[in-house]
Amino acid sequence: MKKLVVLSLIILAGCYYDNEEELYPNQNTGCDTSNVTFAGTVLPVIDANCKTCHSGGFPQGNVRLEDYASISAAGKIPAGQYGSLYGVISHASGNSPMPKSGNKLPDCTIKQIKAWIDAGTPNN
Repeated sequence: MKKLVVLSLIILAGCYYDNEEELYPNQNTGCDTSNVTFAGTVLPVIDANCKTCHSGGFPQGNVRLEDYASISAAGKIPAGQYGSLYGVISHASGNSPMPKSGNKLPDCTIKQIKAWIDAGTPNN
């Protein structure tokens, strides 16, 4: 009986830190990326997480994210290049992870912004 309890604990402990999204990447996680719009999805995220540092007369890193034109321009930088909107919010290698000194945005939010970028950064 003792061996069975120890074995059960080992099995359960081995799975404790597993991430469901990594284990089952093709399962529907409830993240809707089909109806992403600039005004309804992207802009509220930028307003809440980026504008404090990236607006005004002296935006940090000289990166201004104040309006559709500036946010769209950041979105159009290819993902592999330094400073791309997707690169910084996804914490991709070679990019400065954003928000600086803050938590990474939720995976669903990152997927939604990526969907907007992949659609050509429409002004909708």
